[in-house]
Amino acid sequence: MTVLAAYPLSRKDLFGRNAYMFLFVFTLMFAGGLIPSYLLVKDLGLLNTRWAILLPGALMVWNMMIITRTYFQTTIPDELLEAAQLDGCNDFQFFGRVVLPLSGPILAVITLFYAVGHWNQFFNALLYLKSQQLYPLQLVLRDILIQNSVVASMLMDVEDAAKREGLRELLKYSLIVVATVPVLIVYPFVQRHFVKGMLIGSLKG
Repeated sequence: MTVLAAYPLSRKDLFGRNAYMFLFVFTLMFAGGLIPSYLLVKDLGLLNTRWAILLPGALMVWNMMIITRTYFQTTIPDELLEAAQLDGCNDFQFFGRVVLPLSGPILAVITLFYAVGHWNQFFNALLYLKSQQLYPLQLVLRDILIQNSVVASMLMDVEDAAKREGLRELLKYSLIVVATVPVLIVYPFVQRHFVKGMLIGSLKG
């Protein structure tokens, strides 16, 4: 969705491009808030479904869409589009055969950003999901920590309390490792694209 929104906005020949861009930027300045967002998800019938987690965060305007649009503007020259059109290539063919193969760095960046965002997300799941079978990992880990919390009034033996507290700390650190390792494994594979993609639009000396 980010690429499909960013590429048309990077084209100078898009009719009403400024108006569309204003609508996207408007959502950054004025948000509906928590209650209207919940009511919208409820009215759409998305409560307790995976779509309640995926759709609200499917397009990040400031972090992703604007950066991706800038990448297309600075990396894909207009001459390349003109040459493709002379060869009989339409917009969809140009996008699929030329733009996407040349967009490896920015695709790696937005994929990593979205993946980490969804990986660490728990608040939307806490609001919209009731079934534990649909819980994301972060919410499952949160429940494990809560269930293994110990109240001081429940324990009479100081030694037993110390052992339980040590076990709880060990469990907490183990959950941190479980939540972090997958991202650390993926990051080296996109690191070479990550630096280039993040420098899009910056000043270069």
